[in-house]
Amino acid sequence: MLEKVNKLVEKVNGFTPNSEEELNNFRIEYLGKKGLLNDLFSAFKEVPSDQKKDFGAAINNLKILVQNKIEEYKDSFEVETENSEIDLSKPVSLDNLGSRHPISLIRNEIVDIFNRIGFTISEGPEIEDDWHNFSALNLPKEHPARDMQDTFFIQTDPDVLLRTHTSSVQVRYMNENNPPIRTLSPGRVYRNEAISARAHCIFHQVEGLYIDENVSFADLKQCLLYFAKEMFGEKTKIRLRPSYFPFTEPSAEVDVSCNICSGKGCNVCKNTGYLEILGCGMVDPNVLENCGIDSKKYSGYAFGMGIERIAMLKYGVNDLRLFFENDVRFLKQFSSL
Repeated sequence: MLEKVNKLVEKVNGFTPNSEEELNNFRIEYLGKKGLLNDLFSAFKEVPSDQKKDFGAAINNLKILVQNKIEEYKDSFEVETENSEIDLSKPVSLDNLGSRHPISLIRNEIVDIFNRIGFTISEGPEIEDDWHNFSALNLPKEHPARDMQDTFFIQTDPDVLLRTHTSSVQVRYMNENNPPIRTLSPGRVYRNEAISARAHCIFHQVEGLYIDENVSFADLKQCLLYFAKEMFGEKTKIRLRPSYFPFTEPSAEVDVSCNICSGKGCNVCKNTGYLEILGCGMVDPNVLENCGIDSKKYSGYAFGMGIERIAMLKYGVNDLRLFFENDVRFLKQFSSL
């Protein structure tokens, strides 16, 4: 029996298929239900006890050899289908070219608008420490305002977290640069929020910071009005509502007239005719001092906006989740932009 296995080994080693059909017949001959290997395993019980070890090893090696031979040649033959005609000289269709994501388009437009009035770009890490994300921004530990942002903390270190806003980049920038400062900080941020048509646990922000001597709230208002008209059109209106942020005082929420419903009211603007797009305010003196800037000499304003919210207004999108689902039917609508 062992001699029979050795002859089959020689036969397998010398086998070279010339077609996919030959390779398939070879597989059936050896590995099929009625194949040679199945017969050999059935004959194992008839082998004398002193030969079982060698015989078992031999048929196992034969099986491995057959499998390797099949694996070696299985991709060697092209599958030909009937009526398949491929014209290799035909020009490549450009219909399926991709495009920039709408979030990238809006981010670039926001950056371009503020670049025109002197803002430069600053960036920082998405994994941040407690000082830059909270404490330096007038949010000491146990401060109740920390509950305004449900934070993703890194379990191995309670002082390390996924940044909840790009204000942390502004803190780093103020630590490394002297006034006058005029910087824009775009980036991705994370908050533990329920996902809905108006909110997501991952989103994108652009935050601006201007620090110099004699900066006033009027400067802030005119800057934001300029941005709104450049982004949404000359007829766009804004309104400022008093608000609270730990790192600015006074603080305000800024709304723009909703161009999805033309001010008539819809589910996106909660039937108010306006949509909140950003928060802003004068930088709190404590924040300036925390970052090594003399608050008696310098003042400044800061603002922050969600890029998704701007994109919803700009493109008439009524569900924020569409930006994250990567549905080609949705993304293809921006291929000409």
